[in-house]
Amino acid sequence: MDNSRVTLVDHPMVQHKLSILRDKATSCKQFRELVRELALFEGYEATRDLPLADVDVETPICTARCKQVSGKKLAVVPILRAGLGMVDGVLDLIPAARVGHLGMYRNEETHEPVPYYDKMPEDIANRTVLVVDPMLATGGSIISAVTYLRSRGVTGEIKLMVLVAAPEGIDAVLAADDNVHIYTCAIDEGLNSAAYIVPGLGDAGDRIFGTK
Repeated sequence: MDNSRVTLVDHPMVQHKLSILRDKATSCKQFRELVRELALFEGYEATRDLPLADVDVETPICTARCKQVSGKKLAVVPILRAGLGMVDGVLDLIPAARVGHLGMYRNEETHEPVPYYDKMPEDIANRTVLVVDPMLATGGSIISAVTYLRSRGVTGEIKLMVLVAAPEGIDAVLAADDNVHIYTCAIDEGLNSAAYIVPGLGDAGDRIFGTK
């Protein structure tokens, strides 16, 4: 594992909220709220290196030299459908970000991602891209998403925000593209025979949307 391209967001409040998120007794409503809150926490870390420019601001007292974000604009790309649960948390932090959508589902027999929908901002190639998906298991969906974004002209670093990751998935994603940085709230033990993360938190999409 290339630790230089993996950031573990382990703030005490993140660990506290993640423990509730994992609990099978947590309600759909609370699960959805926690996913949004954790995405906001993670967004702080994923945007820590955004470039800044000096600006002069007139306060009620005097002129102050301040900082504002400059450079490329951002795009948030959730992998449908579970990734939708993280979008509002990121937009709470970056309201002006554009949102693209990339639909994939997992074939339950092969565990491989199957794409079915895509819709991106026209200028996606000129934006800093945050890909969001609560789970990084085998890495198949993420690798497909990164490959797709590269085909759309995204050449810079792609930032992947997940809540729970398996070591196998991390290694697969880092090996597939040398300009991806992974942000996660937890690195779990690994995958079971059904390619689900252990201990994980179950099927994030079902728990967010109240489906089976």
